[in-house]
Amino acid sequence: MTGFKNFIMKGNLVELAVAFIMATAFAAVVTATVALIMDLIGKVGGTPDFSSWTPGGVSVGAWLTALISFLILAAVVYFLIVTPYTKAQERFFPKKPEEEGTPADVALLEEIRDLLRARQGNV
Repeated sequence: MTGFKNFIMKGNLVELAVAFIMATAFAAVVTATVALIMDLIGKVGGTPDFSSWTPGGVSVGAWLTALISFLILAAVVYFLIVTPYTKAQERFFPKKPEEEGTPADVALLEEIRDLLRARQGNV
């Protein structure tokens, strides 16, 4: 029973569950926003559903509707989610400038290289 308790209480599992729940709710908001924008396009230029459009007998209407929906969805996500999130990250969590000099792991590798060279010269 202790193993099950430890599994359930792991931070990663709880964070994943919360992320899944939030993503599900967020998907509904994004879908509704896309539907709203498609309706606005429909008010301006007629019906936004091109499913019945078949130029030259080729059924491209459903593909065109899906393409327009995808582009609107991508724009909504980028302009209403990604851009404000990035600006908030930069404002509240500014990146610290990287320190000058050689990182510790690179310095260690250089030291090993120099020791090997010295040993080869002394052989």
